[in-house]
Amino acid sequence: MHSLWPQVQAFHPQLWRAVCGYELNPAVREELLQEVLLAIWESLPRLRDPATLLAFVLRIAHNLGASHVRSETRRPAPVPFDPALHDVADPDAGAGCARTEWLFEALATLPTHLRQVLMLQLEGFDYQDIGDMLGISAENVGVRLHRARARLKALSREETDA
Repeated sequence: MHSLWPQVQAFHPQLWRAVCGYELNPAVREELLQEVLLAIWESLPRLRDPATLLAFVLRIAHNLGASHVRSETRRPAPVPFDPALHDVADPDAGAGCARTEWLFEALATLPTHLRQVLMLQLEGFDYQDIGDMLGISAENVGVRLHRARARLKALSREETDA
């Protein structure tokens, strides 16, 4: 076992939130999380700086999540969303479950390039770190975040008006 694997396991809540941002179906979420963990396991020997482990594993999770979304959009007959089966990002979170559920549903409506920057910022990364992870400039991160927030605000207004 790789010496950093226990630290990777400690990042399970962050990885779970990343997976939830790309998939609403609980069964497929579990599969996607397993794919992410396997990819991290295979990639750990290539990690140069253990201090950047969180950014490293989240980059893998977000890249696989984005690939998953792209492959799913090419596939016809999506699985219908069943709110009764929709779970939350953190099983320990009791308060705010409805808001968390709404956030993941709203994130699922965003294009992947907007979803990625917003989810990484929610994990606490700054513009420069997000840009480095995604291979874009910090300015582009700011533009994407502005657009993502604007769309989420519009969705929130639509929900409150309905």
